[in-house]
Amino acid sequence: MKRIGIAALLITITALIMAPCATARTTFVSIGTGGTGGIYYPYGGGVAEIWSKHVKGVKAVAEVTGASVENVKLAHKGETVIGEVMGDVAVAGYNGTGKFKGKKNDILSMAIMYPNLLQVVALKTSGITDIEQVKGRNISTGSPGSGTNFMAEVVLKALGIAKDSYKNSRLSFTESANALRDGTIDVGIWSVGPGTSSILDLATTHDITMLGFTPQQTQKILTANATYSAVELDGGVYRGIDQPVATIGVWNVMICQASLNTDLVYRLAKALFENNDYLKKIHPSAAYTTPENAVKYSQIPLHPGTIKYLEEKGIAVPDKLRP
Repeated sequence: MKRIGIAALLITITALIMAPCATARTTFVSIGTGGTGGIYYPYGGGVAEIWSKHVKGVKAVAEVTGASVENVKLAHKGETVIGEVMGDVAVAGYNGTGKFKGKKNDILSMAIMYPNLLQVVALKTSGITDIEQVKGRNISTGSPGSGTNFMAEVVLKALGIAKDSYKNSRLSFTESANALRDGTIDVGIWSVGPGTSSILDLATTHDITMLGFTPQQTQKILTANATYSAVELDGGVYRGIDQPVATIGVWNVMICQASLNTDLVYRLAKALFENNDYLKKIHPSAAYTTPENAVKYSQIPLHPGTIKYLEEKGIAVPDKLRP
């Protein structure tokens, strides 16, 4: 009887010791980024490191994707729960307009990342000096499902450049740079943070030109999409581009599934904002990823978890950003 009693006691103790292990669960967080030739992928990799290290019970991973449009769809379906998305695409996905064909997606804003600049690149040897010279040319407006492709098509349409007036290869950033290098396309379009690796690499081996917009062209583009703004690409970012270039900017937003647990998003947002120094080491554009910018530049409502963190920091959130 004593042996049975001792055995039962040992079983009970073992069960109590093992219980926390049995109930402890790891939450896997997947981040939809973009191709390896842009900023989304390294930025997303840095975010994944921060969350895996600083958010208890979370294991995060950055996924290579087709970028903005695809990331909205992936987050909506739950194939990823976080997505890096251009602001114009986030608005279209949230409202179910444009390429989303009347289907509203179950997404909210979690944070603002940094501004993208439209960068229209040709080789100097092409003789192309104006974007309207793409007519009759072979160009790349970015990979299908990307924010670059979305933005490029809006811009070209706003300028009265019909889709059937040019051949569109729709390549990734790295593919566009290689195609310019090889002469298989005449113009490549990027919507990305300044200093992207694919253009930097191209500019080290070839003389490039960056096509700017006239004031009249800029006005047509801004009229076509209210999420865009007139900006300048600083001179000196790329070899051979020494003077500022007039172009168009749009803010990137980190979206998440609207149905994500409020406490989880609160902890993710807290870790993201409070480890920004590390993220800036991954890419300097992360300097824009601040709590203040989340309120200032978000184009769609914020997730309640982010709102909880912002209010904890004493930052007022307007009604238009509350879901």
